Amino acid sequence: MGSKEKSSALVKRHIVAAIVLPAFISYLYFLPPLPFFLALLTVVGVVALWEFYSMYKVPVKLLAPGVVVSAVLLYVLCLYPAYSLNGLLAGLLFMLLLRLLIIKEPSGSMSHIGPLGTGLFYITGFLSFQWFLRMEANGLGYVFLLYFSVWLSDSMALYVGTYMGKTKLYPSISPNKTVEGAFGSVMGGMIGAVLTKSLFGIPGFSYPAIVMVGAAMGLTSMIGDLIESMFKRDAEVKDSSTIIPGHGGVLDKIDGMLTSGPVLYFIVRYF
Repeated sequence: MGSKEKSSALVKRHIVAAIVLPAFISYLYFLPPLPFFLALLTVVGVVALWEFYSMYKVPVKLLAPGVVVSAVLLYVLCLYPAYSLNGLLAGLLFMLLLRLLIIKEPSGSMSHIGPLGTGLFYITGFLSFQWFLRMEANGLGYVFLLYFSVWLSDSMALYVGTYMGKTKLYPSISPNKTVEGAFGSVMGGMIGAVLTKSLFGIPGFSYPAIVMVGAAMGLTSMIGDLIESMFKRDAEVKDSSTIIPGHGGVLDKIDGMLTSGPVLYFIVRYF
C-alpha cells in the first residue's frame, strides 16, 4: 500500500471514529444494560458471525439459521449462564441436523460444519464475556476499560507499525504486522487502561495494577487480531467485509475484544 493510500485509509478511519465513537459511548453510558447493551451485543454478534460464515462460503441455507441460533445462544449465555453448556451443545446438534437434512450430499459437510461450530464458540461464546463484565459491580467501568484499552491498543499498533515497523512479527499469518507494532499495541492498552481509571475510578485496581491490566489487554488484543488474521488468510480474504469504511468489517473491529474480554473478566473475578 502506497503512502497516499495509507493516508486515505487513515483519514477514513478518523472520520468514522469521530462520528461513531461519541454516539457509541453515550449509548453505553446513558442506557440500561437490559435490553440495550444486550441488544447491541446481539447485533454485533450476528453481523460478525455472518461475516465469518461468509468468509468460509457457508451456504445461505445454513448460514441464516446458524446466525439465528447464535442470537438465541447469546441470549441464553448472558441471561441463563447456568444453561450455557446445554445451549452450546444444543446449538451444535442443531447445526449437525440442519446440515444432514438440508443438504443431501455428504461431500463438503466438514467444510460447512467446521465454520458453523467454530463461530458459535469464537464469536458468540467469547462475546458473552462482555455481558458478564457489565453485570459486575462497577461493570460499566470494566466495559469501558476493555473498550478503551483495545481501541488504543489497535490504534497504537497501527501507527507505530506503519511509521516505525521494520521487524516482521508473524509474516505467514499477517505480513504487515511488526514487532514494533506489537510493542505499540501493549503501550496503547496501558494508556487506555490508565485513561479509563482516571475517568471512571475502577475501584479495586491501583494505578500500577491498572497499568498491568492494560498491558494484558494490549497483548491479548494483538493475539485476537492474529487469530482473525489466521482465519482470513485461510479463507483468502483481506477483510471480513467492507461494511465500515476504512475499517473493514465488524469482525475486524471486535477481534481484539473477543480475546481480551474473557481475560479481563477472569482478572476482575479472580485477582
